[in-house]
Amino acid sequence: MELPTVMLPDVQANKPQIPVNLSRVGVTDVKKLVEIKRKGKRPVVLISTFDIFVNLPSSLKGANLSRNFEAIDEVLENALNAPVYEIEQLCSDVAINLLSRHEYASQSEVIMRSEYVVKRESPETKMECQEVVDIFAESTAYRTEGDEIDVRNLVGAEVIGMTACPCAQEIMRDTAKKELEALGVENKKIAKFLHKVPMATHNQRGRGIVSIETKGEYTVSLETIINIIEKSMSSSIVELLKRSDEAVVVENAHLNPKFVEDCVRAMARNIVNEFPDLPDDSFVVIKQINEESIHRHNAFAERAASLGDLRIEISEM
Repeated sequence: MELPTVMLPDVQANKPQIPVNLSRVGVTDVKKLVEIKRKGKRPVVLISTFDIFVNLPSSLKGANLSRNFEAIDEVLENALNAPVYEIEQLCSDVAINLLSRHEYASQSEVIMRSEYVVKRESPETKMECQEVVDIFAESTAYRTEGDEIDVRNLVGAEVIGMTACPCAQEIMRDTAKKELEALGVENKKIAKFLHKVPMATHNQRGRGIVSIETKGEYTVSLETIINIIEKSMSSSIVELLKRSDEAVVVENAHLNPKFVEDCVRAMARNIVNEFPDLPDDSFVVIKQINEESIHRHNAFAERAASLGDLRIEISEM
Protein backbone atom coordinates (compact mmCIF):
# COMPACT_ATOMS: atom_id res chain seq x y z
CA MET A 1 0.00 0.00 0.00
CA GLU A 2 1.47 3.33 -1.05
CA LEU A 3 1.61 5.87 1.74
CA PRO A 4 0.14 9.30 1.00
CA THR A 5 2.57 12.14 0.48
CA VAL A 6 2.74 14.43 3.49
CA MET A 7 3.07 18.11 2.62
CA LEU A 8 5.07 19.88 5.30
CA PRO A 9 4.06 23.44 6.10
CA ASP A 10 6.24 26.18 4.64
CA VAL A 11 6.47 28.38 7.71
CA GLN A 12 8.91 30.80 6.05
CA ALA A 13 6.24 31.75 3.50
CA ASN A 14 3.83 32.97 6.19
CA LYS A 15 3.30 36.64 6.77
CA PRO A 16 5.30 37.95 9.75
CA GLN A 17 3.59 39.54 12.73
CA ILE A 18 5.77 42.63 12.22
CA PRO A 19 5.90 43.33 8.45
CA VAL A 20 9.30 45.00 8.12
CA ASN A 21 11.69 44.61 5.17
CA LEU A 22 15.09 43.09 6.09
CA SER A 23 18.26 44.19 4.28
CA ARG A 24 20.14 40.97 4.92
CA VAL A 25 19.09 37.45 5.82
CA GLY A 26 21.42 34.52 5.41
CA VAL A 27 24.21 32.44 6.87
CA THR A 28 27.72 33.31 8.03
CA ASP A 29 30.98 31.45 8.60
CA VAL A 30 30.28 28.71 6.05
CA LYS A 31 33.56 26.90 5.43
CA LYS A 32 34.27 25.41 2.01
CA LEU A 33 37.25 24.02 0.13
CA VAL A 34 37.74 26.08 -3.05
CA GLU A 35 40.01 25.31 -6.02
CA ILE A 36 41.16 28.26 -8.11
CA LYS A 37 42.72 27.46 -11.47
CA ARG A 38 45.87 29.24 -12.71
CA LYS A 39 47.07 29.31 -16.31
CA GLY A 40 50.33 27.39 -16.64
CA LYS A 41 50.51 26.70 -12.90
CA ARG A 42 49.11 24.26 -10.40
CA PRO A 43 45.68 25.21 -9.01
CA VAL A 44 45.42 26.96 -5.66
CA VAL A 45 43.31 25.23 -3.03
CA LEU A 46 41.82 27.58 -0.43
CA ILE A 47 40.05 26.86 2.83
CA SER A 48 37.52 29.66 2.60
CA THR A 49 34.83 31.16 4.80
CA PHE A 50 31.65 32.50 3.20
CA ASP A 51 28.91 34.86 4.37
CA ILE A 52 25.83 34.61 2.14
CA PHE A 53 22.80 36.93 2.22
CA VAL A 54 19.63 37.96 0.39
CA ASN A 55 17.19 40.74 1.23
CA LEU A 56 13.77 39.72 2.54
CA PRO A 57 10.48 41.53 1.81
CA SER A 58 8.05 42.35 4.60
CA SER A 59 5.53 39.83 3.22
CA LEU A 60 7.64 36.79 4.19
CA LYS A 61 8.34 35.50 7.69
CA GLY A 62 11.72 34.00 6.77
CA ALA A 63 14.12 32.94 4.02
CA ASN A 64 14.79 29.32 3.12
CA LEU A 65 18.44 29.23 4.22
CA SER A 66 19.05 25.74 2.86
CA ARG A 67 18.90 27.32 -0.62
CA ASN A 68 22.03 29.31 0.26
CA PHE A 69 23.96 26.11 0.87
CA GLU A 70 22.57 24.61 -2.33
CA ALA A 71 23.69 27.68 -4.31
CA ILE A 72 27.29 27.61 -3.13
CA ASP A 73 27.62 23.82 -3.45
CA GLU A 74 26.24 23.93 -6.99
CA VAL A 75 28.71 26.62 -8.07
CA LEU A 76 31.68 24.82 -6.51
CA GLU A 77 30.63 21.59 -8.19
CA ASN A 78 30.32 23.33 -11.56
CA ALA A 79 33.80 24.77 -11.09
CA LEU A 80 35.20 21.28 -11.56
CA ASN A 81 34.04 21.39 -15.19
CA ALA A 82 34.13 25.14 -15.82
CA PRO A 83 37.31 26.32 -14.05
CA VAL A 84 37.29 29.42 -11.85
CA TYR A 85 40.31 31.72 -12.19
CA GLU A 86 39.30 34.60 -9.89
CA ILE A 87 37.79 34.48 -6.41
CA GLU A 88 35.46 37.38 -7.21
CA GLN A 89 34.19 35.38 -10.20
CA LEU A 90 33.29 32.55 -7.84
CA CYS A 91 31.45 34.94 -5.50
CA SER A 92 29.64 36.45 -8.49
CA ASP A 93 28.46 33.03 -9.66
CA VAL A 94 27.10 32.24 -6.19
CA ALA A 95 25.36 35.65 -5.93
CA ILE A 96 23.61 35.17 -9.29
CA ASN A 97 22.62 31.64 -8.33
CA LEU A 98 21.11 32.93 -5.10
CA LEU A 99 18.78 35.30 -6.94
CA SER A 100 17.56 32.45 -9.13
CA ARG A 101 16.69 30.43 -6.01
CA HIS A 102 15.21 33.27 -3.95
CA GLU A 103 12.68 34.62 -6.45
CA TYR A 104 11.35 37.17 -3.95
CA ALA A 105 14.80 38.77 -3.39
CA SER A 106 16.03 41.80 -5.32
CA GLN A 107 19.58 41.66 -4.00
CA SER A 108 22.08 39.01 -2.93
CA GLU A 109 25.52 39.33 -1.37
CA VAL A 110 28.40 36.89 -1.04
CA ILE A 111 31.53 37.53 1.03
CA MET A 112 34.55 35.23 0.91
CA ARG A 113 37.67 35.25 3.12
CA SER A 114 40.75 33.05 2.80
CA GLU A 115 44.42 32.78 3.60
CA TYR A 116 46.64 32.77 0.52
CA VAL A 117 50.23 31.51 0.42
CA VAL A 118 52.74 33.37 -1.75
CA LYS A 119 56.32 32.34 -2.48
CA ARG A 120 59.08 34.73 -1.48
CA GLU A 121 62.85 34.63 -1.13
CA SER A 122 65.19 36.24 1.39
CA PRO A 123 66.88 39.38 0.00
CA GLU A 124 70.54 38.38 0.40
CA THR A 125 70.85 34.58 0.61
CA LYS A 126 67.89 34.00 -1.77
CA MET A 127 66.38 31.23 0.34
CA GLU A 128 62.85 30.34 -0.72
CA CYS A 129 60.06 30.57 1.83
CA GLN A 130 56.31 31.06 2.08
CA GLU A 131 54.35 34.07 3.27
CA VAL A 132 50.66 34.04 4.20
CA VAL A 133 48.39 36.96 3.27
CA ASP A 134 44.69 37.43 3.91
CA ILE A 135 42.55 37.75 0.79
CA PHE A 136 38.86 38.54 0.43
CA ALA A 137 36.22 39.01 -2.22
CA GLU A 138 32.63 40.23 -2.31
CA SER A 139 29.90 40.16 -4.92
CA THR A 140 26.56 41.93 -4.85
CA ALA A 141 23.92 41.00 -7.44
CA TYR A 142 20.95 43.29 -8.12
CA ARG A 143 17.72 42.39 -9.90
CA THR A 144 16.80 45.24 -12.26
CA GLU A 145 13.34 46.36 -13.37
CA GLY A 146 13.65 44.36 -16.59
CA ASP A 147 14.53 41.25 -14.54
CA GLU A 148 18.16 41.54 -15.64
CA ILE A 149 20.91 40.98 -13.07
CA ASP A 150 23.71 43.49 -12.49
CA VAL A 151 26.74 42.49 -10.46
CA ARG A 152 29.45 44.47 -8.72
CA ASN A 153 32.53 42.61 -7.51
CA LEU A 154 35.14 43.51 -4.93
CA VAL A 155 38.51 41.89 -4.39
CA GLY A 156 41.25 42.75 -1.94
CA ALA A 157 44.09 41.70 0.31
CA GLU A 158 45.69 42.49 3.64
CA VAL A 159 49.48 42.24 3.78
CA ILE A 160 51.86 42.67 6.71
CA GLY A 161 55.04 44.69 6.21
CA MET A 162 57.37 47.01 8.08
CA THR A 163 57.64 50.78 8.41
CA ALA A 164 60.33 53.02 9.90
CA CYS A 165 59.38 56.35 11.51
CA PRO A 166 60.79 59.42 9.65
CA CYS A 167 60.28 61.76 12.61
CA ALA A 168 62.41 59.89 15.15
CA GLN A 169 65.00 59.26 12.46
CA GLU A 170 65.44 63.02 11.85
CA ILE A 171 65.98 63.51 15.58
CA MET A 172 68.66 60.79 15.60
CA ARG A 173 70.25 62.28 12.47
CA ASP A 174 70.53 65.66 14.17
CA THR A 175 72.03 64.03 17.28
CA ALA A 176 74.61 62.15 15.18
CA LYS A 177 75.52 65.37 13.32
CA LYS A 178 76.21 67.22 16.57
CA GLU A 179 78.29 64.35 17.97
CA LEU A 180 80.40 64.16 14.80
CA GLU A 181 80.91 67.92 14.86
CA ALA A 182 82.05 67.69 18.48
CA LEU A 183 84.63 65.08 17.41
CA GLY A 184 86.00 67.51 14.86
CA VAL A 185 84.77 65.75 11.74
CA GLU A 186 84.50 68.17 8.81
CA ASN A 187 81.03 69.00 7.47
CA LYS A 188 81.62 67.42 4.05
CA LYS A 189 82.42 64.05 5.62
CA ILE A 190 79.49 64.36 8.03
CA ALA A 191 77.08 64.95 5.13
CA LYS A 192 78.53 61.99 3.23
CA PHE A 193 78.27 59.73 6.29
CA LEU A 194 74.66 60.72 7.07
CA HIS A 195 73.68 60.17 3.43
CA LYS A 196 75.23 56.71 3.31
CA VAL A 197 74.44 55.28 6.75
CA PRO A 198 70.73 55.14 7.77
CA MET A 199 70.01 56.50 11.22
CA ALA A 200 68.23 54.60 13.98
CA THR A 201 64.48 55.02 14.46
CA HIS A 202 61.58 53.06 15.89
CA ASN A 203 59.72 50.59 13.70
CA GLN A 204 56.15 49.43 13.26
CA ARG A 205 54.59 46.29 11.94
CA GLY A 206 52.35 47.66 9.24
CA ARG A 207 49.15 46.16 7.83
CA GLY A 208 48.21 47.43 4.40
CA ILE A 209 44.70 46.74 3.09
CA VAL A 210 43.45 47.39 -0.44
CA SER A 211 40.07 46.58 -1.98
CA ILE A 212 38.89 47.41 -5.51
CA GLU A 213 35.23 47.21 -6.54
CA THR A 214 34.29 46.96 -10.21
CA LYS A 215 31.43 45.98 -12.46
CA GLY A 216 31.04 42.27 -13.05
CA GLU A 217 32.76 42.13 -16.44
CA TYR A 218 36.10 43.40 -15.08
CA THR A 219 38.65 41.34 -13.17
CA VAL A 220 41.42 42.56 -10.88
CA SER A 221 44.73 40.75 -10.37
CA LEU A 222 45.05 39.70 -6.75
CA GLU A 223 48.81 39.21 -7.16
CA THR A 224 49.11 42.83 -8.33
CA ILE A 225 47.22 44.08 -5.28
CA ILE A 226 49.51 42.08 -2.98
CA ASN A 227 52.63 43.47 -4.69
CA ILE A 228 51.28 47.04 -4.47
CA ILE A 229 50.77 46.75 -0.72
CA GLU A 230 54.19 45.17 -0.14
CA LYS A 231 56.16 47.83 -1.99
CA SER A 232 54.23 50.73 -0.46
CA MET A 233 55.74 50.27 3.01
CA SER A 234 59.31 50.86 4.17
CA SER A 235 60.13 47.19 3.59
CA SER A 236 58.46 43.87 3.05
CA ILE A 237 59.07 41.20 5.67
CA VAL A 238 60.25 37.65 5.11
CA GLU A 239 59.62 34.65 7.36
CA LEU A 240 63.03 33.04 6.84
CA LEU A 241 66.08 35.28 7.32
CA LYS A 242 69.76 34.66 7.91
CA ARG A 243 71.88 37.36 9.59
CA SER A 244 72.90 38.89 6.28
CA ASP A 245 69.24 38.96 5.20
CA GLU A 246 68.25 40.69 8.45
CA ALA A 247 70.86 43.37 7.82
CA VAL A 248 69.45 44.04 4.33
CA VAL A 249 65.83 44.22 5.54
CA VAL A 250 66.69 46.62 8.39
CA GLU A 251 68.91 48.79 6.20
CA ASN A 252 66.34 49.00 3.39
CA ALA A 253 63.56 49.93 5.83
CA HIS A 254 65.65 52.68 7.44
CA LEU A 255 66.66 54.05 4.04
CA ASN A 256 62.94 54.29 3.18
CA PRO A 257 61.19 55.72 6.28
CA LYS A 258 57.43 56.27 5.94
CA PHE A 259 54.56 57.63 7.97
CA VAL A 260 51.26 55.74 7.91
CA GLU A 261 49.97 58.48 5.59
CA ASP A 262 52.87 57.94 3.19
CA CYS A 263 51.93 54.27 2.81
CA VAL A 264 48.33 55.05 1.81
CA ARG A 265 49.45 57.68 -0.70
CA ALA A 266 52.03 55.31 -2.18
CA MET A 267 49.37 52.62 -2.58
CA ALA A 268 47.05 55.11 -4.27
CA ARG A 269 49.71 56.08 -6.81
CA ASN A 270 50.66 52.44 -7.46
CA ILE A 271 46.99 51.45 -7.98
CA VAL A 272 46.58 54.20 -10.59
CA ASN A 273 49.77 53.08 -12.36
CA GLU A 274 49.09 49.33 -12.22
CA PHE A 275 45.41 49.32 -13.28
CA PRO A 276 45.18 51.62 -16.33
CA ASP A 277 42.40 49.56 -17.93
CA LEU A 278 39.91 49.68 -15.06
CA PRO A 279 37.03 52.16 -15.53
CA ASP A 280 36.87 55.42 -13.60
CA ASP A 281 33.81 54.29 -11.61
CA SER A 282 35.79 51.48 -9.97
CA PHE A 283 35.84 52.15 -6.23
CA VAL A 284 39.03 51.85 -4.21
CA VAL A 285 39.48 51.62 -0.43
CA ILE A 286 43.04 51.87 0.91
CA LYS A 287 43.95 51.45 4.58
CA GLN A 288 47.18 51.33 6.53
CA ILE A 289 47.43 50.35 10.19
CA ASN A 290 50.82 50.69 11.91
CA GLU A 291 51.20 48.85 15.20
CA GLU A 292 53.41 51.22 17.16
CA SER A 293 56.46 49.95 19.03
CA ILE A 294 56.93 52.90 21.43
CA HIS A 295 53.25 53.74 21.98
CA ARG A 296 50.26 51.77 23.19
CA HIS A 297 48.11 53.02 20.31
CA ASN A 298 48.23 52.25 16.59
CA ALA A 299 48.48 54.75 13.74
CA PHE A 300 45.80 54.65 11.03
CA ALA A 301 45.21 56.25 7.63
CA GLU A 302 42.61 55.60 4.92
CA ARG A 303 41.48 56.78 1.50
CA ALA A 304 38.21 55.76 -0.15
CA ALA A 305 37.57 57.13 -3.63
CA SER A 306 36.64 56.28 -7.19
CA LEU A 307 39.56 55.36 -9.40
CA GLY A 308 38.69 58.33 -11.59
CA ASP A 309 39.16 60.75 -8.68
CA LEU A 310 42.50 59.18 -7.79
CA ARG A 311 43.66 59.48 -11.40
CA ILE A 312 42.86 63.20 -11.41
CA GLU A 313 44.76 63.79 -8.17
CA ILE A 314 47.78 61.73 -9.25
CA SER A 315 47.94 63.47 -12.65
CA GLU A 316 48.16 66.86 -10.91
CA MET A 317 51.33 65.89 -9.01
